[in-house]
Amino acid sequence: MSSKKNPTKYRGKELEYIEAVLNSENWSSVAGSWNQVMEQYLADKFGVKHAVAFNSGTSTLHAALEACGVKEGDEVISPALTVIMDTTATIHANAIPVYVDIDPRTFTIDPNDLQKKITDRTKAIIVVSLYGLPCDMDPIMKIANDNSIPVIEDNAQCFMSRYKGKLTGTFGDVASYSFENTKHISCGEGGAIITNNSEIATMARKVGGHGFKNLQASEGRVRLRQDTFQNPNYKRHDVLGWNYRLSELSAAVALAQLEKSDELINMRIETAQKFIKVMETCEYLVPQYTPEGYENSYYTLAVVYNGDEMINVSWENFRKKYVELGGDGIYGAWAVPYLEPVIAEKQFAYRNPKIYNELNYKVGLCPVAETIQPKIMQFKTNYRDPKLAAYKAEVLRKTIEYFN
Repeated sequence: MSSKKNPTKYRGKELEYIEAVLNSENWSSVAGSWNQVMEQYLADKFGVKHAVAFNSGTSTLHAALEACGVKEGDEVISPALTVIMDTTATIHANAIPVYVDIDPRTFTIDPNDLQKKITDRTKAIIVVSLYGLPCDMDPIMKIANDNSIPVIEDNAQCFMSRYKGKLTGTFGDVASYSFENTKHISCGEGGAIITNNSEIATMARKVGGHGFKNLQASEGRVRLRQDTFQNPNYKRHDVLGWNYRLSELSAAVALAQLEKSDELINMRIETAQKFIKVMETCEYLVPQYTPEGYENSYYTLAVVYNGDEMINVSWENFRKKYVELGGDGIYGAWAVPYLEPVIAEKQFAYRNPKIYNELNYKVGLCPVAETIQPKIMQFKTNYRDPKLAAYKAEVLRKTIEYFN
């Protein structure tokens, strides 16, 4: 069983749609329609007015910050346990990253520390629903609304989860999603934002589409009228933009994935439950806490490993034995962003010395995140065969028994 191949996640009409794109010869989003169809499907799925496709879940964050009006020297808050892209997107917007500590059980941003980090320079809050678990959105939104600060939901790892019955992605001003290869929905590389704010959607689309002036909240094509577009007197650009567009091929694959998204998400949830069941009698493996009223879509199953202290087995040796017995490996959490060399050594400061030269992030800034991060184990959940998932969970059981 250990050598059995995990079935593909491309289980729908991906090949059919790719062939249709190839036959159309419109492979760019500037003239094609697959982006349009995929965006509408995504917007409808979340019950929002607008979705805008991008070439990654990182460009979405940069575009969202620009669209929310973040300017040079503004402060952008993000959690201390997340990928570095929330930080780098902030720097790309010439803003200052401000870090908030996490809740030790959910690993998501701590609203109490968030309140303490608000200043008159705070112009955006990025909240990250980590590993599939929503943040505690009620107090976050109260803090944001009380201070008139836009909220960007980074839901790259959290697709179709719910907080108190409401879909994540529908709380803040704009939400960001990733379609990278490991995510719930994949097209190799890609992403999208969703929002009910037409001004944000229009500006985000322009930021990601070279600043073409005729781009709109729900229209990403720029070559709709040949007589106008081909005229030498036509002026095209009214906003500074980047090229963050998603290709028609990728949009077609993403659409097919969206059509199967409920099935793909349910498989991850079922896999996570198998692993959690195995861990019930293991005191040193503590799964990410899902509070009542929250739904976790389990991008991965995140666990705090206390084996160093409780059974005198290191993180690395536990993982090594799991792999030896047939497991697929265990992923660690990314380093706390401000302790990554690019930030800690201020390699980024050259981009804007005026605002970055005086910045200094030190160990101890967010002690909970710094303590939890090296203990986290992420178990894979994207198995598309229940028997294979059950086998991997059984491998974990054998690993626990081995060290008992």
